[in-house]
Amino acid sequence: MPIIPRLDRVMADRKMSVNELSQRIDISPVNISRMRRGHIKAVRFSTMERICEVLQCQPGDLFEYVSPEPGTDEAVELDAIINRPIEEPARKPIGAVSRIPVNVAN
Repeated sequence: MPIIPRLDRVMADRKMSVNELSQRIDISPVNISRMRRGHIKAVRFSTMERICEVLQCQPGDLFEYVSPEPGTDEAVELDAIINRPIEEPARKPIGAVSRIPVNVAN
């Protein structure tokens, strides 16, 4: 997992418990614990904003990116994503006319 959650470090630096943080930002302690362990798929900006406000930190303090080791499955997968060709959407030429008949009632 190249994104490592660092919420536990920030909380420890601020001497704040899971229960205290959950009460202050109105999120369940279970969800705070899931964030600390990295068992989440997404975080709302509003949630990150409240966490940063209470802990007096920046979003970058909460997460760290670690490059995968070369040759691992993660590195191969990441390389495939980065080097994937970009598909352009099909577009009509400028001034193209639709061939669909239109009934115009007088």
